[in-house]
Amino acid sequence: MTKTPAPKPAPAEKKSTAGKALEAAAKPVEALERAIKRATTKQKPEAASKAEPAKPAKGALPVSPLAVPFPKIPPIAGVQLATGRAGFYKHEREDLMVMRFVKGTSGAGVFTRHGVGSAPVDWCRKHLEMTKGADVRALVVNAGCANSFTGKPGADAVRRVASATAKRFDCRQRDVMVASTGVIGVLLDDAKIVQRLPDVEARLTDDGWAGAAQAIMTTDTFPKGAYAEATIDGEKVRIAGICKGSGMIAPDMATMLAFVVTDASISSTALQTLVNLYTRNTFNAVTVDGDRSTNDTLMLFATGQSGAPNITRAGDRRLADFRVKLESVLLDLALQLVRDGEGASKFVKVSVTGAASSASARKIARTICESPLVKTAFAGEDANWGRIVMAVGRADEPIDRDRIKVMFGPLVAAQDGLISPTYDEDKMSAYMKNQELEVSVDVGVGRASATMWTCDLTKQYVAINGDYRS
Repeated sequence: MTKTPAPKPAPAEKKSTAGKALEAAAKPVEALERAIKRATTKQKPEAASKAEPAKPAKGALPVSPLAVPFPKIPPIAGVQLATGRAGFYKHEREDLMVMRFVKGTSGAGVFTRHGVGSAPVDWCRKHLEMTKGADVRALVVNAGCANSFTGKPGADAVRRVASATAKRFDCRQRDVMVASTGVIGVLLDDAKIVQRLPDVEARLTDDGWAGAAQAIMTTDTFPKGAYAEATIDGEKVRIAGICKGSGMIAPDMATMLAFVVTDASISSTALQTLVNLYTRNTFNAVTVDGDRSTNDTLMLFATGQSGAPNITRAGDRRLADFRVKLESVLLDLALQLVRDGEGASKFVKVSVTGAASSASARKIARTICESPLVKTAFAGEDANWGRIVMAVGRADEPIDRDRIKVMFGPLVAAQDGLISPTYDEDKMSAYMKNQELEVSVDVGVGRASATMWTCDLTKQYVAINGDYRS
């Protein structure tokens, strides 16, 4: 996670929309539902033993009780991965990850709109715009230092990392993407990365996804990955992704890094449209603590090595299955961020219906998800529906007080502006003991709806963040 050494206010981020035709083509189908089920269903203990989790580092936090195993991800043609130890952490752990892409790989990205931002985000945004994402050749990621709020020295450090990587991989420095995560306000010691590049290059492999996911972790307690296969014009293509994030997670690009690679042949323009579209209901629909980060980065790369035809338009009918599978991968990754929320013991889905607009529904859902009173009630297994109503009202969106309905799972807590006549405290208390909860709210003024995911707020969250730097 990316944390500041001292409290500092911070705002804003980046998003965009796609056309109605593309929206229609991208409606959820069975594959997306399977992805949601996978990410929202706790895996059996024996399944976890088949995963490829790394051994916890010295002093590592206990693995989240909501964790899911790392999936089996086969090689994606056109990309190689490797990890190494640059030394940004005092204890023994991998904290450097490199991806090398085949020539001609297209790239796209969505980044934080945070008012402070970071040197790596500035670099990637600038060079993706400059090159139109036409030929991305490498990605270098470090954990342990965010290189944010470091001024020109921070920008120079990024440039030196890109330059050294470009020389080793025989490409232009503008074709090297860079990302960082860790403590804010600390200048990146780029020499630590540069001196490790020869060793990391020698370790590049086609099959290193689990190690890559582990190397980028900060306060994460388990590595996060997702995989799907799709067809484009009858040809099979693969989509794989990893991400990190545990705290400082909020909508509009959370405090996270996410990297997704496909062997499909898709233009960077089409990739940018897709990543813009699908960020909204995936990474921008999760929140752990309401705090946005300076380093949020989601990048999507297409190597073009699958044999499928080249696609230049995001709305191309041949991309129909690919669009569904891409969204499923992004959603799977996003929900794993919530499952690994700092100190989390409850995974919570919040659905708002009957709203005046989609934007209104999202704001109400977000207000519920980020209310400390609501989140601590979840932690205490208290079905305090009054706190839900409180959050709905303070969202300052259109509602009909006398038509509000609140449900915990299948149980009705309140309706028509009053406590439900069927309310049963014992049944409510029993439901709240589940690790996975659903809260549904109808605000009674329209037809719009929205869904967001969050977790509870426990004493462990305070402990983790109180001791983050010390």
